[in-house]
Amino acid sequence: MSRVIGIDLGTTNCCVAVVEDGRPVVIPNTGGYKTTPSMFAVGEDGKRLVGHLAKRQAVTNASGTVFASKRLIGRRYDSDEVRRAIELCPYEIVEGPNGDPRIRIADKTYTCPEIAGIILREMKRVAQEHLGEPVREAVITVPAHFNDAQRQSTKDAGKIAGLEVLRIINEPTAAALSYGLGRNADDEKVLVYDLGGGTFDVSILEMSDDVIEVLATAGNTFLGGEDFDRRIVNYLVEEFEATEGIDLRGDPMALQRLKDAAEKAKCDLSVSTTTEVNLPFIASDAAGPRHLSLEFKRDTLESLVGDIVEDTIKTVEFCLNDAGLSREQVNQVILVGGQTRTPLVQEAVSAYFGQRPHKGVNPDEVVAVGAAIQGEALVNDDQNMLLLDVTPLSLGIGTFGGHFAKLIERNTTLPVQRSHIFTTTRDDQTAVKIRVLQGESDAAEENDLLGEFILSGIREARKGEPEIEVSFNIDTNGIVSVSALDVATGREQSITVNATGTLSDAEIHRIIEDNDLYEIEFKE
Repeated sequence: MSRVIGIDLGTTNCCVAVVEDGRPVVIPNTGGYKTTPSMFAVGEDGKRLVGHLAKRQAVTNASGTVFASKRLIGRRYDSDEVRRAIELCPYEIVEGPNGDPRIRIADKTYTCPEIAGIILREMKRVAQEHLGEPVREAVITVPAHFNDAQRQSTKDAGKIAGLEVLRIINEPTAAALSYGLGRNADDEKVLVYDLGGGTFDVSILEMSDDVIEVLATAGNTFLGGEDFDRRIVNYLVEEFEATEGIDLRGDPMALQRLKDAAEKAKCDLSVSTTTEVNLPFIASDAAGPRHLSLEFKRDTLESLVGDIVEDTIKTVEFCLNDAGLSREQVNQVILVGGQTRTPLVQEAVSAYFGQRPHKGVNPDEVVAVGAAIQGEALVNDDQNMLLLDVTPLSLGIGTFGGHFAKLIERNTTLPVQRSHIFTTTRDDQTAVKIRVLQGESDAAEENDLLGEFILSGIREARKGEPEIEVSFNIDTNGIVSVSALDVATGREQSITVNATGTLSDAEIHRIIEDNDLYEIEFKE
């Protein structure tokens, strides 16, 4: 039986796990760490670095070190989120030929799935060294609120890494799988609060025997620990400018040192109420070198990020409403993601639910563990577990007048297929363009365009007479396929939606060939 690994491809860190002798095991990397930074770099000598090696040289090579690229994957270059990333990141983000964001380091431009694939390949290597055998199959996790383009791009990344991705699973659902292992609770309603490095998700699940059913999910794919770090960096920059009269915003090396210091201070303040930020020789001018040294208190941190935490609680309320539940009906709250170690987050969740969150899972490892459990269930016939997930966003097509006709509402259980009859808007119209959209706005232009195709050969008739049946199908990975059928003629067009901005098969093949130059095959 082949071994299936579970990979949590996080914004800040990655984690890989496997089931051994019936129990999930988190696999440490070469340095003995159970998580690996989701970072990729190209050094001045052209050498490619991944994980801890990339992180260690980030200060001296800020523009050549990529972090938090998961926030860009599957997005359009002209999106608000990419614009924000361009302002915040020291590395160069450029527009690709598909309208997607790409990252330029030195003389080479990388796609976001390519960078994710390089990181996944490192996790594959870690697993192979631990198991002593080749690894070819994986279950990879994504934020529950990832749209179709982001899911497809993640699957592409797995292919680039040389992995067959058996399933894309939502991170909160994976955490619930880990939590539910060995438990025999009857109809327990569990809320997973997942605040990671770059994304935030809430999922509400009902767990009974071997059935785990997701009732509702909500989230924000551009909110997380990176935003906490950014608030701290801005505070330190302003304090330094006020005392020394020097603005550090234009100094990439100083900003990277500040980012590292902000992350460390944030972690320190999870266990103590005050910490020291001490960065000697952070800048210099005619008067000589300048040092940044100040006391940073937990109260200050909480004042800086309080509104972010409040926004997460609003999302919790939204998710509860979608699930048709009150907060009192939630039996257990599970905290997932490293940022949930922040005392303010724990206090906010505790105050809202009137109960302390469950602390029986490791927030950094639980998602990878759940992915490994799901992988084992997919290849082991002895496993009777049934997992019922949902689509996070509504799906439909653009119609006449710029409206959005929803065919599948958000939080519909997967897999699902839905059809609806549409018609023409002009006399003797022989073709229609099917624009596949994902989102919640009634206005078509305010939703994400997943793809489009044309159904031609419609018989000539007066407007409103032809019947065009549009069918949506969403598989267990959340990947969308759409077909359109002219009922009268039987002519049909269908696509597996390859969202605008994602990679073509030819480009994926080229990237795989390029990266094979750097691959070290595992010898059996």
